[in-house]
Amino acid sequence: MDSTKETSNTYKEDLLLRMGLNDNKAGMEGLDKEKINKIIMGATKGSRFYGNELKKEKQVNQRIENMMQQKARITSQQLREAQLQVDRFAMELEHCRDLSNTIVHVDMDAFYAAVEMRDNPELKDKPIAVGSMSMLSTSNYHARRFGVRAAMPGFIAKRLCPHLIIVPLNFDKYRVVSKQVGICLAPTSICSWVSCRIRSQLQMPRQDWPEERRRYFIKTGNSKTTSELTTYLTSIEYELSASPLLFEDSPPDLQPPGNPSQVNCKEQNKLQIPQKSVVFGTSAEEVVKEIRFRIEQKTTLTASAGIAPNTMLAKVCSDKNKPNGQYQILPSRQAVMEFIKDLPIRKISGIGKVTEKMLKALGIITCAELYQQRALLSLLFSETSWHYFLHISLGLGSTHLARDGERKSMSVERTFNEINKAEDQYSLCQELCSEIAQDLQKEGLKGRTVTVKLKNVNFEVKTRASTVSSVVSTEEEIFAIAKELLRTEIDVFGYLVFLVKQTKNTNKGASLASYRLGTKLCQPLGVQERRLIKISV
Repeated sequence: MDSTKETSNTYKEDLLLRMGLNDNKAGMEGLDKEKINKIIMGATKGSRFYGNELKKEKQVNQRIENMMQQKARITSQQLREAQLQVDRFAMELEHCRDLSNTIVHVDMDAFYAAVEMRDNPELKDKPIAVGSMSMLSTSNYHARRFGVRAAMPGFIAKRLCPHLIIVPLNFDKYRVVSKQVGICLAPTSICSWVSCRIRSQLQMPRQDWPEERRRYFIKTGNSKTTSELTTYLTSIEYELSASPLLFEDSPPDLQPPGNPSQVNCKEQNKLQIPQKSVVFGTSAEEVVKEIRFRIEQKTTLTASAGIAPNTMLAKVCSDKNKPNGQYQILPSRQAVMEFIKDLPIRKISGIGKVTEKMLKALGIITCAELYQQRALLSLLFSETSWHYFLHISLGLGSTHLARDGERKSMSVERTFNEINKAEDQYSLCQELCSEIAQDLQKEGLKGRTVTVKLKNVNFEVKTRASTVSSVVSTEEEIFAIAKELLRTEIDVFGYLVFLVKQTKNTNKGASLASYRLGTKLCQPLGVQERRLIKISV
């Protein structure tokens, strides 16, 4: 009896870890995890989601049990041989270590939420999230202090923060801002403000740029001569904007000098207008400050950045001084290893809650401990996995930045109340087919294969596909196929997720792109029964 009770308590503790707060995200440090986890557990207990998470947790525990049994069978001889093998591989990796690149990872701060706060200043000092009661896409830093974060159902977030304001998603608005950010990140954008008289010097190394080429002027909202100054600065192609000041705890690295400079405008009727300016240096750190400054001036939003010798480290660094900050790892092995040694494994992309739990069962919490246990990991995990762990433990990552290839997918996601009638599900399917048809039309694409992905309230998934002889792209063509696939399963499966997948048709017949129309209707995490529709193409 006691054993059964102990096992039950263990499962509950494990489930709490699985469903509980992941405080590795920026803005969530130092929170009362125990209190937050109890609220999360109370909001989900008894739901189908809770049952499904419990089932998955049992599966993970079984994997860990099998792993520990395998570990117990490992002999000292096997461990010594593995150590030699792994060390040889580690030496090969060290020989290939490349510290010649400077990789920058720029990450907008609470992007969706920041856009909403910018457009509605009344939200600035309030905890807000963007999404719906069913699922949140992001939250601002005020909300994160309550444990509210992305990928959390809104009704749970409301339990954590009763005065939370949930703002609906507005992707059209975010796309516009995203394009503006892209302009600031374009290879030539840093030089786009340069006046005509020095455009011929664009090929000059940055170290040789004169100071005026690295100077930006900042508009002040209370200036009585703003219009005159704007006219002047526009004529020499400087960018102007108001500073956003969305985050009170922003680092001061982008603040302009205390004494405003005098602008001598002989060509503009000899106006002398006091105006703040900022001059950026020539180092990598200064270049990144300039990029972030340009983003701020262009969009009135802030970005954080990581500077490192490879992509893996740059991404981790971009989270280090959020919001509105940056962090750099100098290009030396010593600096890399010093940074990586105490870094929690969950901070690394590719290590999720399942892998984290399996590694913790082996006593591995930091990246340095990955290296200490490298031989054991090579015997317990697949070659791909332990190779990746070794790369992480040595602070190694990709130094190759591949350009965006042909677009592979599109997606639309929506939540709604429970739908029981078949005709309502068909109607919803047709609505999504209409949306995907519009997306295909915009891209000038057609497809031959329609795939319907189905998920019931118990999270069981099925996939059905149909390939046709002629290409399809219109709502009617896609819906005719999707409806037939849906009809064959709807009576058995009930609440569904459907997905339309299309292959691109080109004149050359060589290039392929997949398009998926997915509609999720699944059991929510608690009080209100809802269904999720997802269209991924």
